Amino acid sequence: MSEEKKITKVPVYTPDKSYKDFRWMGDYEKIYRESVENPEKFWEGIAKELDWEKKWDNVLEWNYPDAKWFSGAKLNITCNCLDRHVNNSRKNKVALIWRGDDGSERIFTYRQLYREVMRFANGLKKLGIKKGDRICFYMPFVPEHIISILACARIGAVHTIVYAGFGAESLHQRIVNSESKLVITADVSIRRGKRIDLKSIVDEAIVNAPSVERVIVYRRTKPDIELYTEMELDYYELIKDEKPHCDPEIMDAEDPLFILYTSGTTGAPKGILHTCAGYMLGSYYSTKYVFDIKESDVHWCTADPGWITGHSYVVYGPLQAGATILFTETTPDYPDPGVWWEIVEEFGVTILYTAPTAIRMFMKFGSEWPDKYNLESLRVLGSVGEPLNPEAFEWFYRVIGKEKLPIVDTWWQTETGMHMITTLVGEPMKPGFVGKPLPGVVADVVDKTGNPVPPETAGRLVIKTPWPSMMRGIWGSREIYEKYWSEINGYYTVGDMAVKDKDGYIMIIGRADDVIIVAGHNIGTAEVESALVAHEAVAEAAVIGVPDPLKGNLIKAFLILRNGYSGSEKLANELKYHVRMTLGPISMPAEINFMETLPKTRSGKIMRRVLKAQDMGVDPGDLSTMED
Repeated sequence: MSEEKKITKVPVYTPDKSYKDFRWMGDYEKIYRESVENPEKFWEGIAKELDWEKKWDNVLEWNYPDAKWFSGAKLNITCNCLDRHVNNSRKNKVALIWRGDDGSERIFTYRQLYREVMRFANGLKKLGIKKGDRICFYMPFVPEHIISILACARIGAVHTIVYAGFGAESLHQRIVNSESKLVITADVSIRRGKRIDLKSIVDEAIVNAPSVERVIVYRRTKPDIELYTEMELDYYELIKDEKPHCDPEIMDAEDPLFILYTSGTTGAPKGILHTCAGYMLGSYYSTKYVFDIKESDVHWCTADPGWITGHSYVVYGPLQAGATILFTETTPDYPDPGVWWEIVEEFGVTILYTAPTAIRMFMKFGSEWPDKYNLESLRVLGSVGEPLNPEAFEWFYRVIGKEKLPIVDTWWQTETGMHMITTLVGEPMKPGFVGKPLPGVVADVVDKTGNPVPPETAGRLVIKTPWPSMMRGIWGSREIYEKYWSEINGYYTVGDMAVKDKDGYIMIIGRADDVIIVAGHNIGTAEVESALVAHEAVAEAAVIGVPDPLKGNLIKAFLILRNGYSGSEKLANELKYHVRMTLGPISMPAEINFMETLPKTRSGKIMRRVLKAQDMGVDPGDLSTMED
């Protein structure tokens, strides 16, 4: 881990001074220093921006590796998402704009959203759902998804949301592990104009799931599908006579809020547990101060609520901040690659938060699509999910941001609950570098014994101290939770390799288990992929290590080319030389394969283990999370 990584000189971009002058976050260096010197005072200051039923007795009780944040406090997160806006000038402000796959639209003000949430919460109570009961979601991109999530939190039920692209076995695993009492689903999801049956998947998933007592079905297509069993209820039949008010269940600070299962690409899914007070604070803080949310913003996070990004930056964070949320089931290239940019223009989107895989797809289609639309409403751009390679950063900055908008690349995890490292709005941006730790977050790059490595040296990324929205456990597995904190010197070990430059900016170079050892050198898959994508011919790249008797491993690359390019031996040699000149001879791929597609999870992450298993002729294992 001590191998030095030479960082080539990168351009630095600084947005207009007004971004820094008028942002919520003041002087970063001063605030960060104060947050490290007195973290409890810092987090207490943020907590005072929110509404609480009863104030806390202690800000933090740290008993390694367990934390209790704001112990003694009483709260309900939905009071900050809904009640406080309904009771002030935001009552008739638009809270949610929905665009369907077919172009249909629905709009909810904060008052209207409040009333719908309350009606569904009362419907759940009528079914006997109470505080602590687990409810599993398998829903499409529809407003009823967000409404029912908030209704669960309103009555103290614990939600576990499953992305509605997982198969029956993946859904079954999560239902059984969480012992869910209720499943909420829809008849279909709609994607690229096609109906995808969800109800039959739920029917299969609840077989041999004895905890499930009821299934609620949102029937969105005509004629209505028939509900056969006594277990099944129609969404709107359940709430048709319910009152639009439901008193909030008063929760303790450390009561469970939700369980969210990791995708399971490396084994059985882990149920990450988040609790009420700390998660509420972290999702609010990071939304307000990272995106610099203003009263007039239209916030579009393109993630599904089935991922942590959807939890924190579609639902809970923006609603606590009083933002207008755009929520759409449209895919980025249907009916054509201009649909997202048409939506930005149509609804005046000001904040766009999306994934590098989407940005690289738009690069492949070319700038002519976004150039057809007026994108002047955009104020802040954001990236999430995997490292934003410099080439994608440059395209996003130049084509979408018109060389003037800040890009907040963000590093965080399901386990962290909120952004941990980013480049704040108004700060200098370095392509390839995610940025610096947020105030309140103590992150560092260390060797395997926990000692900080010198600048420009590869090491392991760790978080040294607790933070409010940290996970509180793995549902049903104490051992797995403790492992996060026990690998390196009692720090939270995130599993990523990183490099920090002399200014303190951090670059994520890949998962620790995605490091390829070539002739004794640690080569991060992300940096080789980034070098390949920097070539004008390459749209996407994935690299793996293949065994070699001399060097231990060789690097093998799988590439998708941009429109107008075709694979050839000449291009393969040119790309190898390009990597050699960019990263050095040790990082040069030994073999390059040109592909039409790459295996990805439904959240857009490339499944390198599938490529490696295919290359070695072995079983790739669980493929339930794969897109295609």
